[in-house]
Amino acid sequence: MSDTPPVSDRPCDVILDGDRLRLAGHLTIDALQTFDRAAAAELARRAVVIDITETDAVDTAGAWLLVALAGQGQGGRADIHGASSHQSQLIDTVRANMPPPEAGSETTGGMNDRLARLGGRIHGGAGAAVELVSFLGQVVATIGGIILHPRRLRLTSVVHHCQEVGWNAVPIVTLMSFLIGVVLAFQGAAQLSQFGAEVFVVDLIAISILRELGILLTAIIVAGRSGSAFTAAIGSMKMREEIDAMRTLGLDPVTILVVPRVLALIVMLPALGLIADVAGLLGGAVMAWVDLGVSPAAFQARLVGNTDLWHFGVGMIKAPFFALIIGIIGCYEGMKVGGNAESLGRLTSTSVVLSIFMVIVMDAMFSIFFAVVGV
Repeated sequence: MSDTPPVSDRPCDVILDGDRLRLAGHLTIDALQTFDRAAAAELARRAVVIDITETDAVDTAGAWLLVALAGQGQGGRADIHGASSHQSQLIDTVRANMPPPEAGSETTGGMNDRLARLGGRIHGGAGAAVELVSFLGQVVATIGGIILHPRRLRLTSVVHHCQEVGWNAVPIVTLMSFLIGVVLAFQGAAQLSQFGAEVFVVDLIAISILRELGILLTAIIVAGRSGSAFTAAIGSMKMREEIDAMRTLGLDPVTILVVPRVLALIVMLPALGLIADVAGLLGGAVMAWVDLGVSPAAFQARLVGNTDLWHFGVGMIKAPFFALIIGIIGCYEGMKVGGNAESLGRLTSTSVVLSIFMVIVMDAMFSIFFAVVGV
């Protein structure tokens, strides 16, 4: 019996001749089982040309190895010489289907590269902002069309989403606001008692809750609770191609999916803000009574006598704008979901983060505006 190994099992020899790396033998999946890839990669780093003239057989595994070695040559790209037409076609096919390099493997580069990446991010952010504003205009135009033709409004859907974003959120909003009122009263009393001004804790609680914290924290909770739900629901429909099916049937996804959710938020967020204000004041009153001895009657008298109604009005004016931001961003990110679960999770997280960020930015803009007009 002959000891000569089968053709597919013959090993491949690697020889470095100056800046030319010569491969001789077979580059097949069976022969590569004993091939020393680390040693070949080390030699390939000093090569400009990879010569496979003496190579007898190359399959897909061998072509992948050749492309990998060529990518490690001097300058990041060594030329492959000596391939037959069939081998060249196979190598080109493998090279075209190689996975892209990992994002973390990119070099830092010089200042020009950093500026280019910064410019790319700014350009991408500007493009996303334009798309978001365009989506907002589409939703507003659709709502305008519904106002002119009220029969287009899907009232059942609006009522359902009002229950989901409003009524079902009452417990968490109430508890959060009550605890915030308790914390404000406790911390305010600790500081004001040093100056004998404990009674002013009522003013601190009233202004903080009614003007800022009540509606702002409510909007943040709604963004995390309902905004993410909007993205997940619409994104799941996008993954299952239900939205494409709607368009095929001549139905407008914005009218059916987006407008009811946005309208429900615009209606229910002010109501949730009112509940948050009442719960926050109640929590502050309880803590002021327990810690400072301010009776509920005294708390109410100072609250009514020293608190301007505009403090409550400022908070309520913000509510519809916060609701519009949360609804538009949540639905917009849902519409961007692709055909895989990874994009659904990523865009759901993006929806929550972007909604909260934009709500805080809008609150800051309102604060500056009301300070300028003296409200």
